Amino acid sequence: MSLDLNQKSILVTGGTGSFGKKFVETILTKFPEVKRLVVYSRDELKQYEMAQQFPHSKYKAIRYFIGDVRDAERLKRACEGIDIIVHAAAMKQVPAAEYNPMECIKTNIFGAENVINAAMDNGVTDVVALSTDKAAAPINLYGATKLCSDKLFVAANNMIGFRNLKFSVVRYGNVIGSRGSVVPFFIDKRKDGVLPITHPEMTRFNISLEEGVDLVLHALEYAWGGEIFVPKIPSYKITDVATAIGPNCDQEIVGIRPGEKLHEEMITETDSLSTIELDKYYVIVPTTPRWSPKEYMEDFKGRMVEPGFKYNSGTNDDWLSPEQIREEIRLHVDPNFTV
Repeated sequence: MSLDLNQKSILVTGGTGSFGKKFVETILTKFPEVKRLVVYSRDELKQYEMAQQFPHSKYKAIRYFIGDVRDAERLKRACEGIDIIVHAAAMKQVPAAEYNPMECIKTNIFGAENVINAAMDNGVTDVVALSTDKAAAPINLYGATKLCSDKLFVAANNMIGFRNLKFSVVRYGNVIGSRGSVVPFFIDKRKDGVLPITHPEMTRFNISLEEGVDLVLHALEYAWGGEIFVPKIPSYKITDVATAIGPNCDQEIVGIRPGEKLHEEMITETDSLSTIELDKYYVIVPTTPRWSPKEYMEDFKGRMVEPGFKYNSGTNDDWLSPEQIREEIRLHVDPNFTV
């Protein structure tokens, strides 16, 4: 099976975000005959700026739709004639979510339900929703809303009836260099000679935007419906990120912020009971699948993980060194980065 998105109509919610822009760039490069590529988001300035990079005059398939995933009617209209939805819209800043909880719930949970209904009402065939490591055993509202969103998309497969439609989820860790993440923050702060460290033992998973897009394309090609795809990716220590970016800077311990974990998890110990290990990915299968997990394992040459297994950034066996972090920054954030 080989994924071919030429002549397909695709809508990406949150299309002007870091992921959305990379996804659009990838689709236009790999599938130049894509029929329609709809960027759906609520910020007209970001759409204007994105349209300078990907103008309709050059890319005939691209469309820019102003709309909010909270607005069910607008979303339903935007999904007319769409084959594939990639759901990347979310309110994801942890402090903002804690301070404005209902706004986070409206976007991340009610918005997810609107995407599901729009897909079922418009003949969409494939939906892939982006999740986060913070959705596994969540301790902040953002993580809790994304866990709810994951559950909605997984359960949606039980409501499709005879529709030719699959919903799946991709869950991954911190995207290096994304807006609001630690790498651009440290790069900006190093001029002060001091980098604030929340906790000297803190770890995180690391993934690039390109790898995140590849994971979505993998789900579009191979999903049977209801899976949560989790990539095997490296971890880093926050102190090593600081060393990589500002080796001559002092590291000041400032304490863990509210709603923040020391280590992130993508698969909990409880999840291990329904997790299949493949070559490059783990797959959390739905508890009430419409297909046989045994056949799934046979088809993809997978195996069940051991009971009690958990995928935690602190106990990961793949780590980035400071020099490797610098290479990741040069490759994915700033090719001219130096220390």
